[in-house]
Amino acid sequence: MFEVFKKELTELLRDKKTLLFVVVFPIVVFPLLFAVVAFISSQAALDAEQKVNTYVIINGDYAPEFTDKVFYHKSFELYKGDKTFNSIEELKAGVNAGDIDMGIYLPSDAVKTLNEQKQSEWQVVFNDSKSINFLFERVKELAKEYSDTLQESKLLSFGIDKSAQESILKPVNVVKVDTADKRENLGEKVGGFLPYLLIPLVLVGATYPAIDLGAGEKERGTLETLLLTPITRTELVLGKFITLLTTSIASTTITVISMGCWIALALAFADLEFIKAAFSTLAITDLLMIFVLLLPIAATFSALALAISIYARSFKEAQNYMTPLSMVVFFPIIISIMPNMELTSKTAFIPVTNVALAIKEIVKGTVDYTLVGLIFLATALIAGALLAFCVKWFNREDVLFR
Repeated sequence: MFEVFKKELTELLRDKKTLLFVVVFPIVVFPLLFAVVAFISSQAALDAEQKVNTYVIINGDYAPEFTDKVFYHKSFELYKGDKTFNSIEELKAGVNAGDIDMGIYLPSDAVKTLNEQKQSEWQVVFNDSKSINFLFERVKELAKEYSDTLQESKLLSFGIDKSAQESILKPVNVVKVDTADKRENLGEKVGGFLPYLLIPLVLVGATYPAIDLGAGEKERGTLETLLLTPITRTELVLGKFITLLTTSIASTTITVISMGCWIALALAFADLEFIKAAFSTLAITDLLMIFVLLLPIAATFSALALAISIYARSFKEAQNYMTPLSMVVFFPIIISIMPNMELTSKTAFIPVTNVALAIKEIVKGTVDYTLVGLIFLATALIAGALLAFCVKWFNREDVLFR
């Protein structure tokens, strides 16, 4: 068995493509990919925040103080074109045509409606299809400032001074007392996405070498030679399985170490308090626990990928089978970040989801060690069952020589 392991591992290390997927991708590509995504996201948010929007206000004379606030705001610029706007429909047409970014319709004098004990409704016309858009919130903020001024003036006219206004307008002030510490809050936000990095990498570390160890042997015509050696088929499968398990865990370990180095490098050159606060709370024992949880799931993926590769007739066919496998693995990870999904005695038996939830709880510092043991046991049993199926699969002539 170990002779097969050494033979397969040596061949994989000689394969440049395997080294690319198992070593180069985790060290360079994945951290670089996340850095590029983070940069593009922050740049998009910065561009949206700094954008100057062209606007038109209809009936702006009804609220001159508000009109002046919008005019002098750094994010807004008054429309200076030839078109005229006198209704909501014309504002909509102007926004859709790209002539203006925003239109504000003031239907009546806000002071007059306040005196008549009515509420003045202002309409802001803009395109809200962009995911990052500060336009409406800024208008609301300026409108609130104007509304607060009117409110204060009205209450003063009733003889209510400023000190009494707050108690009347807001007689009850609800204060949040959060029992969760800083690590728990950050862990809830960051910990849920950590499995998105680790678990797919465990899968990638197993699937690509598996294609070569099963379908690759068939395509090269070396499977028959391997079967003639004085080694049982069970030992052959176990040797190949241990090889895949090694590459899968190696890929994940290299990725974690690489990400740690990149984070340390980023903190050395930039003051990233959020990243520092999120990762400084993780102890060595937490990282070891995450690593231990990944072992049985790596075994599961290795056995499953090897069974698929043994069944496939060619390298290309095996690749086609691995794509649906990746989609199936991502689905349970998505379940783990759904609202109110927690690690319980029930969710501890959902494959992949249980490991993702456990990783989040470990990062939060609220993990139940009994459930961790239960997850390890459940995942190990699944891995053992799949490995037994893989051995049985390998002993069938109609599968090996399709």
